[in-house]
Amino acid sequence: MEAFLTSNEWPWRLARTIVQGVLGVVVANVDMLVGCAVLAPEWRAVVVALVMAVLSPVMAELGAALPSGGEADE
Repeated sequence: MEAFLTSNEWPWRLARTIVQGVLGVVVANVDMLVGCAVLAPEWRAVVVALVMAVLSPVMAELGAALPSGGEADE
């Protein structure tokens, strides 16, 4: 997990970008998945961008908080 969150090698950066994109699209389409409210199409792109913008610093902080070895504190 530590390599995923903190590594600057291109495979890990690509993996982080893909995960952020997938999560952004899922969040933007949660209205269709749940079936309650409908989000206007022009706002979906904004939601995806916002999710990706929020996930980047969150993932960086999670990576910084991991102890060496990438295992959780006990």
